[in-house]
Amino acid sequence: MCASPPPAHAQDPLEAERAHLAASRAALRAMRKHTESLDIRDVTANWVNAEVLASEIAQRIKALADLADTPLFFGRLDYHRRVDADGEHGYRFYIGRRHVHDAKGDPMVIDWRAPVSQPFYQASKKDPKDVELRRRFGYDGGELTAYEDEHLSDPDEEETVSALLQREIEKPRVGPMRDIVATIQPEQDEIVRGALSETVCVQGGPGTGKTAVGLHRVAFLLYAHRERLARSGTLVIGPNRSFLRYIEQVLPTLGELEVKQATVDELVAHVEVRGEDDATAATLKGDARMARVLRRAVRAGVTLPKEPVMVVRGSRRWRVPVHELTEMVEELLARDIRYAAAGEALPQRIAHAVLVRMEQAGEAPDDRVQNAVARNAAVKAAVKAIWPPVNPAKLVLRLLSEPAFLAEQAEGILTAEEQRAILWAKPPRSVRSAAWSRADAVLIDEAHDLVSRTGSLGHVVLDEAQDLSPMQYRAVGRRCSTGSATVLGDIAQGTTPWATGSWAEALRHLGKEAAHVEELTQGFRVPREVIAYASRLLPAIAPQLREATSIREAPGSFAVDRVEPAELTPATLAACRAALENPGSTGLIAADARIPALRAALAAAGLPHVEPGEETDSTTRLTLVPASLAKGLEYDHVVLDEPQAVVDGEPDRRTGLRRLYVALTRAVSGLTITHAAPLPAELQR
Repeated sequence: MCASPPPAHAQDPLEAERAHLAASRAALRAMRKHTESLDIRDVTANWVNAEVLASEIAQRIKALADLADTPLFFGRLDYHRRVDADGEHGYRFYIGRRHVHDAKGDPMVIDWRAPVSQPFYQASKKDPKDVELRRRFGYDGGELTAYEDEHLSDPDEEETVSALLQREIEKPRVGPMRDIVATIQPEQDEIVRGALSETVCVQGGPGTGKTAVGLHRVAFLLYAHRERLARSGTLVIGPNRSFLRYIEQVLPTLGELEVKQATVDELVAHVEVRGEDDATAATLKGDARMARVLRRAVRAGVTLPKEPVMVVRGSRRWRVPVHELTEMVEELLARDIRYAAAGEALPQRIAHAVLVRMEQAGEAPDDRVQNAVARNAAVKAAVKAIWPPVNPAKLVLRLLSEPAFLAEQAEGILTAEEQRAILWAKPPRSVRSAAWSRADAVLIDEAHDLVSRTGSLGHVVLDEAQDLSPMQYRAVGRRCSTGSATVLGDIAQGTTPWATGSWAEALRHLGKEAAHVEELTQGFRVPREVIAYASRLLPAIAPQLREATSIREAPGSFAVDRVEPAELTPATLAACRAALENPGSTGLIAADARIPALRAALAAAGLPHVEPGEETDSTTRLTLVPASLAKGLEYDHVVLDEPQAVVDGEPDRRTGLRRLYVALTRAVSGLTITHAAPLPAELQR
């Protein structure tokens, strides 16, 4: 049984735990050394299998690396002792990021994803799940420095928030995002361990850990369904590359090295994006009605036959009349199959009709004859005329360039005014010369899927999902049409003109109407004072949402400083200097239009900084963040420059207030606001 009996002899508890940590690290090194020593010569049937096996072993070796600054285990479970005829028995499990066993195969650390580990996250005094003691460990780097016990079976001991858990949450954030495996809460754990077949949507306010929950769910599913997902694949989709670089180390620290990451733009990169739509055109192109327009357009070239098909084989001529050809075409048009698949079926239908006639004439043709007839020049010519091939990019080019063609395909779907809004003012000459926009690329992706089915993955995580257009949801949905998804977002943080108004609507466009929505409202990152201040905006930006709360209290961590216009930039730089006196990372967030001036001011003041996506270190802990890129990021200290400029930088006030809500909620320990213009009225209430 996977258990370690508690030691019988008395020993200093901390020293005993350090000894177990040292022994566990030695066992992990032995596991890695054993894997490195495996001789796979002559154990595979061919070189292809040998290459695959060698690759798997290399990944296994990489996954068994001992990360010096990453705690190997973070918790312990002691179960109630039982007395039977063989004596007294007790079971102890160390919970960590990966499984470690000794030379005999007995476990020294249990993977946090294993069923036996679940009580570490779920057990409570109300439901101890047979756990007598839960121990949490505190670390400084990779060194074990403290422990904290909860006696779940002791009715006299009060249930309190773990001090070590608080300390882990409040650790300074320098570098990429960390995993939360040591601090997962019961409501988060329920989502993480959900079934692979289920699609779940997580609505979470700032700092509720929704991104971490999504990443840990991927890690859990890979543990529980590794072979299946190895075949079908997994994908994490983020809003931009800066965000993906920020989260990219979470899964590797959990031992998962093969999960791919992409943005929606990268998924639909059939053409080079060099243009940009205005808000009206982008919103219309992202409207789900465009799928109906494209469906019509893809089939617009299909023409009913006007002449029979005459197939010559040897001395015989076989004739398929117009009315029979018409029935074939109409039947294919009525079926919900991809355009290319229907185009491939038509010559086979015609060939089958010829074979029927051959059999009626006394011949005995087989499948080879049918395939030969389908490749006959007369049949191929007829099919090309009736069901011509479609190039998705050329089709969208024509749709956006030719008013008459667009009017025909959009009749009854888009108004004349809406059609004019999406037409190119100056049509390009070719696909290559076109200044395609991001929304155009999504239309081309839709057309590609109408022509040939998009491949589906086993599981997709979609983060910051509230900002996607209906057509973008459809593009993501195609990538998990036969799999499942974890959808993460916050309606209140929707900052695009087409941001979704409800998760029910978003899930419908994604093709996952049966998904259930989980709401996380308990914050662990943003201090209580800060989230309460930011929540003043909720009635204006998302009145249907509950206000997030926080377990974090950081007295004196919040300040709003009003200055004269000429003093705004100096005051912002002074706030940055003050923030940098504290440990951890500092983010200077400002309206995009203010970034060039602030960049120059930082350089002149000798304050080194990095851009979003670049990794901070002990010498450069300041990041200059345009408000448009702040979503999903977090910093120990945030200096927010001129909130009204953030609002004014968006096309409408509601979107601007949502952008401000995002900027206000990036802080983990402290927030300083510097402003010269009056604060938005919604913050002054």
